[in-house]
Amino acid sequence: MAVNCRRCGLCDNRNNVVFGEGDPHAKLMFIGEGPGADEDAQGRPFVGAAGQLLTRMISAMQYRREEVYITNIVKCRPPGNRTPVPSEANSCMPYLRRQIELINPKVIVLLGGTPLLHILNLTGITRRRGQWGEYNKIPVMPTFHPSYVLRFQNTVNERNIKSLVWSDLKTVMQFLGKPVA
Repeated sequence: MAVNCRRCGLCDNRNNVVFGEGDPHAKLMFIGEGPGADEDAQGRPFVGAAGQLLTRMISAMQYRREEVYITNIVKCRPPGNRTPVPSEANSCMPYLRRQIELINPKVIVLLGGTPLLHILNLTGITRRRGQWGEYNKIPVMPTFHPSYVLRFQNTVNERNIKSLVWSDLKTVMQFLGKPVA
């Protein structure tokens, strides 16, 4: 069980295992990198500023947060919110593979470069975002992580980054049969 996991050193400093949450029969799954401080404190994925943006993104896609499934590559917070090293990510992959298998979503949205690497074995989120991939016959759409979008808040690039993410999400909506305005 993930709650007692000691497969890597991330367990040494965690407050909570942040496994994932949402509809266990969701058509749409979001996979991020790993929990931050807020997530570690609450034991829930995407509850900080990036999570608030993700919730708005989900709403714009005409879903409620409770209707999708949200998880991360790693289930414990990396120190200083750093990117998980490959050995840490690989330690959590059996849990994530099982989550995907049980939920069996119609589409997976990868949030950022870390899930792109560990799900599709690709690098370069800027080049790869907006292009369909496949994981165990499930369509996968990579896009930028909400925290990346937030980094561009109040800059000249903010509108451009947001429009790229929205374009990716609209592609997913069309695939799922949702009306796109």
